[in-house]
Amino acid sequence: MHKNALGRRLFAGLFSLMLPLAAVHAQASKPITLIVGASPGGTTDRVARGIAQEMSDILGTTVIVENKPGAGGNIAADQVARSAKDGNTLLVSFTSFTVNASLYKKLPFDPQKDFSPISILAQVPSVLVARKDFPANNVEELIKLGKSKPKELSFALGGIGSSLHMATANFQMVTGIEGLNVPYKGTSPAIQDLVGGQVDLMFASVENVLPLLDSGRIKFLAVTSDKPLKQFPGLPPVSDTVPGFTSQAWFGMFGPAGMSPERLAELNMAAVEGAQRPSFISLMTHGGGQVVTNTPTEFAEFIKKDIAHYADVVKFTGASVD
Repeated sequence: MHKNALGRRLFAGLFSLMLPLAAVHAQASKPITLIVGASPGGTTDRVARGIAQEMSDILGTTVIVENKPGAGGNIAADQVARSAKDGNTLLVSFTSFTVNASLYKKLPFDPQKDFSPISILAQVPSVLVARKDFPANNVEELIKLGKSKPKELSFALGGIGSSLHMATANFQMVTGIEGLNVPYKGTSPAIQDLVGGQVDLMFASVENVLPLLDSGRIKFLAVTSDKPLKQFPGLPPVSDTVPGFTSQAWFGMFGPAGMSPERLAELNMAAVEGAQRPSFISLMTHGGGQVVTNTPTEFAEFIKKDIAHYADVVKFTGASVD
């Protein structure tokens, strides 16, 4: 074979091997938009903005956060499910992603088939709190009181379909308490009524009740993590009394289904590395959470199991959204 012909073939072969890498690099050089199905200022928004900053540095490209709240995160999820498969439009979602699979009668997307799970980013437990003059001082006393007064104890719900709603339902389901559930449009107004004594109990996010810890305005009963939290010294986990009970809101990143394996691997690497950086870890631990990361395969399996778990809890609540 002539040397020039051989050279051309070798060059062509090397060029063909470089094409997938070049395509991934081209995708990464474009701005990435993280669509968030929650309003600015909440935990999901802070997770998204925190990881956006880290991923921007790691990938060397601009990462923008765009808030699209509504329908329990479904509006944002639907936008990402319909987006281009280049991985430049991603979703940062939360526990409602798996709850909605059972809560909503119809979804415009399939939560398992229409997305490429990238990685979990963090998990955040909640705190079981009561009005300041509530007669029970711990979970054991609460369960005894609840069983002696069916449908008399009121539980504030910080949003239908939220992780806090599911924590309440799961607690009632496993303890046999028949509570009176009072829905609110968010955790803050629910806490206001708890402080005012209009409701008896609620599961609240760490960041919402931490400022009230030493105020004497509410009573702290337990945390929903599997271990005590340093932010609440001496406060036991619910699982000390109710074996196996835990409730942690999760936050994770998804892309649309059909992304290339190379792009998915690159985004997973950036998300995992970014979440393990000290600044992101500090952001999470400040709100009582912890950084949790995994592979796309592990995250997909987690989503499958979480959908099945919440199907049972949603069925127990009887809640449904058209």
